Amino acid sequence: MNSRISTPRVPAHPEFAMAFTSSPRGARLARRLVAHRLDAWGHPYGGRVNDAVTLITAELAANAVRHGHVAGRDFHVRLLHGTDTVRVEVTDTRAERVPLLSAQEPPGDAESGRGLLIVAGLAARWAVAPREGAPGKTVWAEVSR
Repeated sequence: MNSRISTPRVPAHPEFAMAFTSSPRGARLARRLVAHRLDAWGHPYGGRVNDAVTLITAELAANAVRHGHVAGRDFHVRLLHGTDTVRVEVTDTRAERVPLLSAQEPPGDAESGRGLLIVAGLAARWAVAPREGAPGKTVWAEVSR
């Protein structure tokens, strides 16, 4: 019996980048395209890496829409497939609204405030950096492969 172990293949083009409208619909599309790209790169739907990076993308894109929105400006998603990690970056144009991770959870009945706790729990590391070449910021997270 021939047993084959499936391992993610290193993609020929280990980067995906796209701009999305700063709306809930744009955030949803970003999440779906990241999941699709990860699947194409050998991280199947329902797998640990795909689920983690897709959920992180959903949280960061939702934050970009909710807290980083500037009328007429898109947010950007960049996905990088490294040797040991998969990195997702979400960039918006609001430099003055930098997210901070609080170790304290919001009250049980609060409808928001848990997104970055989820990101911190899923990512090997994450941070915020100034946007290069334009006003704004990039929030990035890495998931170990």
